[in-house]
Amino acid sequence: MSEIINGDSIQYLKKVEENSVHLILSDIPYGISYEDWDILHNNSNSALLGSSPAQEKAGSVFKKRGKPLNGWSEADKKIPIEYYEWCKSWANEWLRVLKPGGSAFVFAGRRMAHRCICALEDCGFIYKDMISWEKENAVHRAQRISEVYKRRNDEENQKKWKGWRVGNLRPTFEPILWFMKPYKIGGTLADNIIENGVGAYNSELWKKYSEQTNNMIKVFSDKNDHGLHPTQKPIDLMKALIELTTKEGQVVLDPFCGSGSTLLAAKELNREYIGIELNKEYYNIASERLNCNCIQEKEIKNENNIYNQISFI
Repeated sequence: MSEIINGDSIQYLKKVEENSVHLILSDIPYGISYEDWDILHNNSNSALLGSSPAQEKAGSVFKKRGKPLNGWSEADKKIPIEYYEWCKSWANEWLRVLKPGGSAFVFAGRRMAHRCICALEDCGFIYKDMISWEKENAVHRAQRISEVYKRRNDEENQKKWKGWRVGNLRPTFEPILWFMKPYKIGGTLADNIIENGVGAYNSELWKKYSEQTNNMIKVFSDKNDHGLHPTQKPIDLMKALIELTTKEGQVVLDPFCGSGSTLLAAKELNREYIGIELNKEYYNIASERLNCNCIQEKEIKNENNIYNQISFI
């Protein structure tokens, strides 16, 4: 029976039966201080999530200030390690509930993806591949360094560094990490597919999204894929990943389900689903989108735990 739960996924997953889920598909927090729910480190600077004068003037969609790559202190150098430890805090339960040979797709930011990969590998997952999702547009935040010198009235360096920027290139793709739960040692994948119903991928259905059945995919958003969550993903993108690895009637789990795009995609494809979302507002949005009678509310427990004080994607 499909359900969506308002609560902490780390705690709730302990109640899910072992080897009962066919696919885990989740847009997890990236750990880059995008919003309050994305702070997965020791926040030690009052400027975090503030806004710069340039951001206020430009009216950018990125209205908050994250920690700079170089950090504000030596303690900030631990952020990647803290993100790795956070990923490890739930990876074991993901592995336990997933069927042998089952896939786990994780949307992870480019900056911290390697930490997520290592955490899941260290907990027993096989890292299978990375799918590149090409987006239709992307905001470019790289600042022109000449403008900085202009504000300083430094004409010499303004001219010298014309055309140079600081920051990153335009982020036109996002990595989707593809993991698999190991199957029986000494057995074959063909036998596992018969026993557990997972382990292969549907190349014919994948052609709807990638004609050459490669690991690059271009899916655009429509009007229903915006405005419900800051990091909302296209439903068609979630459908592509669900169709790639599961059959009708199988179970899709999203432990950080946000506004419910994964669950809605699963429902429209005749899959069962389990969604977990800590933030009450996003849980309500997801519930309304699903418009079903199978919603169960769970009390949020262990509220003193740092990971229970953030709302997940």
